[in-house]
Amino acid sequence: VEKYQVDIFYTAPTALRAIMREGDEWPARHDLSSLRILGSVGEPINPEAWMWYYNVIGKGRCPIVDTWWQTETGGILITPLPGATPLKPGSATFPFPGIEPAVLRQDGSEADVNEGGNLVIKKPWPGLMRTVYGEPERFKKTYFVQYPGVYTTGDGARVDNDGYFWLMGRIDDVINVSGHRLGTAEVESALVSHELVAEAAVVGMPHEIKGQGIYAFVTLKAHVPQTDDLKKQLVNHVRQEIGPIATPDKLQFADGLPKTRSGKIMRRILTKIAAGDVQNLGDTSTLADPTVIDTLVEGKQ
Repeated sequence: VEKYQVDIFYTAPTALRAIMREGDEWPARHDLSSLRILGSVGEPINPEAWMWYYNVIGKGRCPIVDTWWQTETGGILITPLPGATPLKPGSATFPFPGIEPAVLRQDGSEADVNEGGNLVIKKPWPGLMRTVYGEPERFKKTYFVQYPGVYTTGDGARVDNDGYFWLMGRIDDVINVSGHRLGTAEVESALVSHELVAEAAVVGMPHEIKGQGIYAFVTLKAHVPQTDDLKKQLVNHVRQEIGPIATPDKLQFADGLPKTRSGKIMRRILTKIAAGDVQNLGDTSTLADPTVIDTLVEGKQ
């Protein structure tokens, strides 16, 4: 930013949390005054990372454009307009003009205010992909069969009292604990809200009684010791933030998480590790640092 006088900075929450982990002194060493607009993309941004981005990187003067879109949509569909939309930390705010999103329950009815559900788009738009080459039926089944007549994104979301959209991560990242559906992003956000935590990834694990349990991989801020006492603190912190139903069954400290080169956490690998299925991790060729897998397997709880 300082070297090239960057004025628009667009990155993923994963990258922000990695910088947060090292402390505020790193960005404080550099002149960031050229920045005008900050952007977030790729996954829901937790409010703690949003506030750090706004205050430490943007110095409280740059609007954050938290964008929601997919490769399949051909462009951004839900986003604040910089300088025009009042912001809420962690919310992608409102759809672009002409885009009509909705949040549906499993039965296709519209969800209530602040009730999580499936994010769909009711009307087509010019950028929407038309098919997958050579597999038109697969394309139709993936995006248009579950809720006929709308585009099914595969993402979870809720809409608050003010009409703001809050993305909750992939629907297949929802954990069913004793019949209660929990979004992994919600549990991760609770963990990251603790002052000693830099990043967290939560997945489901097999549980004899509850069906699915909660397995949390936690990366601490630099120079914070990994202790059993801190594990207990973090488990209790989640209970206080969300409730007893969200209590992690297992919590594993991780110096690093398996990420693609673009910074996305490869949750399917973490799910395999949590389930003990480490012999069948699948394709790991897109990992930025494949060595983190060995460390995670060795540290499995």
